[in-house]
Amino acid sequence: MVHVLSSRTLLRPTDPERSRRFYGEQLGLAVYREFGTGPDRGVVYFLGGGFLEVSGRSQAPADAGPAVRLWLQVADVTAAHEELRAAGVTVVRPPVKEPWGLVEMWIEDPDGIPIVLVEVPADHPIRYRPGI
Repeated sequence: MVHVLSSRTLLRPTDPERSRRFYGEQLGLAVYREFGTGPDRGVVYFLGGGFLEVSGRSQAPADAGPAVRLWLQVADVTAAHEELRAAGVTVVRPPVKEPWGLVEMWIEDPDGIPIVLVEVPADHPIRYRPGI
């Protein structure tokens, strides 16, 4: 059995500076740590209970396809929608209450990685389980 001590999602963007502006300034993620120097320096951002590392450089955008996306839970997806639009983030789909009860909004990072911002309503089973 592998004993995992920590984990993070790694992104290798085609334009590291553009991606750092997107995640750090437009999304407003807090920086956990930075390493290296110059235009290809790495930055690790807090992602709730995890981390997102933007480092290195890719020659072509990742083909994330439908299988890979970032899922970010926020307290108020409507407020996030307004803030992100004001910051210049293109919204792929505005907030919608899904049949499974979550409120989701979809955006993409500069390389087209899908990002789902999710609000979990107070009465949703993720938060509330009767009898427990």
